[in-house]
Amino acid sequence: MPKKSRDETDVDAQQDKLIKRHARGEHRWPAAAGVLVVLASYAFLPTVIMPVPVRIVVVALGLVMLIPVIALNPVRLVKQTSWSRTLSVGLALLLAIANVAALVFVVIVLITTGAKDGPSMLLAATQVWLTNMIAFALVYWELDRGGPVTRHTSDRSELPLADFRFAQDEDHDAIDEVKGRSSAAIGWTPSFTDYLYESAIGSMAFSPGSAMPLSPRVKLLLLVQSLGAFIMLALVIAHAVGQLGA
Repeated sequence: MPKKSRDETDVDAQQDKLIKRHARGEHRWPAAAGVLVVLASYAFLPTVIMPVPVRIVVVALGLVMLIPVIALNPVRLVKQTSWSRTLSVGLALLLAIANVAALVFVVIVLITTGAKDGPSMLLAATQVWLTNMIAFALVYWELDRGGPVTRHTSDRSELPLADFRFAQDEDHDAIDEVKGRSSAAIGWTPSFTDYLYESAIGSMAFSPGSAMPLSPRVKLLLLVQSLGAFIMLALVIAHAVGQLGA
């Protein structure tokens, strides 16, 4: 049997890495912790912003949608069914929509009542801003390239079109210590942490981070997210701080 060349050996090693990475899948709990933080933040919104029954419904519905998908993949995301995919995407969209609704209620309270309770309004603004960041990170995480299970278990030729272009997708021709982390070298794919970072930049800088949005749907989502964050910083927090100093 002929001896393999160095290039062939390197290719085999990279394929072995990909097989091992695909078998492990992405860890479940960073995203699950994000969901729980959003639900807790929503549950403890001041009553003046959102009535208790409405918050109970959203939190209960979120938990009902979260529990089955955790049961399917309790540690790592390696299995997916049509119902689990529907629940996962639906949960992320539910949290994002609930956050937009909370933002609208905050603005309405400010406009109609003046909201003299500065500390409560500042707390509400912080909660809405935090949930805005995490909820949209979950949406991006679920939508890009078919979602976390597909990204980590399917060959690249089988992946849906990307919604984001990350730096690692283009680093294959950089210097060795950089291209060693590239998608081409190790089969890198984005995880929840990457989308959380991009969402945080969108909430603070009102612009994309290191990843560039590619699809119209993600560009619209980024627009909605940045607009919500801008309203929080420019209107609600300014008003609450003004009340604190009054």
